[in-house]
Amino acid sequence: MDWSMGLLGFAAGLSISVATAPVGVSGAVFLLPVQVSLLGVPSPAVTPTNLLYNVVAGPGALFGHWRAGRLKGPLTRLLIAGTLPGVVLGALIRVFAVPGPYVFRLLVAAFLLPLGLWLGLRTVRPAPTRTPPRAPGPLSARGTRLLALAVGVVGGVYGIGGGSLLGPILAGRGTPVATVAPAALAATFVTSLAGAATYTLLSLTTTGAVAPDWFLGLSCGAGGLLGGYLGARLQPRLPETALRLLLATLATAIGTLYAVQALR
Repeated sequence: MDWSMGLLGFAAGLSISVATAPVGVSGAVFLLPVQVSLLGVPSPAVTPTNLLYNVVAGPGALFGHWRAGRLKGPLTRLLIAGTLPGVVLGALIRVFAVPGPYVFRLLVAAFLLPLGLWLGLRTVRPAPTRTPPRAPGPLSARGTRLLALAVGVVGGVYGIGGGSLLGPILAGRGTPVATVAPAALAATFVTSLAGAATYTLLSLTTTGAVAPDWFLGLSCGAGGLLGGYLGARLQPRLPETALRLLLATLATAIGTLYAVQALR
């Protein structure tokens, strides 16, 4: 147990979650390279450690959204119903199939980089009112559940919360970020809880670094707990345009990060 690593994890979780919680992103996708490069968490233990971070950090942002009455609505239920079975399936795939990170990083980069740029461009330069809107309408209930299922599988395999993928898609389809953020964070918390529990059970029957690094997961999560609450309290003070630009920036940054990592 290295307390300097614990303090570094706390600081990383705090700073990341303050910036990401207002748009429904837990920050785990940014924490993943920090855990691998700076904190030395081995693979595949880095995946359940990231999920443990989401479990500890999630209530902070959720409490802030709950106090403001933003957790109600069908979108939260749809996302949880889709991501919950997906994350269990993803954990099984991660432990027994052990897919390499290269293809995943390329796919995330190819998806999020253009999506983030497009969302930012549409926010800065919206289509003229005299022309029909080019953006498609919000997803149907079935489409939302299928999207959440796919994101849940990805979250279970790679230990990301899913908000970094759900947020840009749903916002790009026309759903307000203020509606997307609490629903995505709620789905992230529930699925991370199920995913961390699945990895813990699998560690009892398999060999290798499958269980989460409890000390670092709790340290990062404690920082995320505080930062998530502060970020959720900050959201109502930001206009929709600022939230969409923040979400676009995060999506573009994540896509760029994974592109650089994949091409090394």
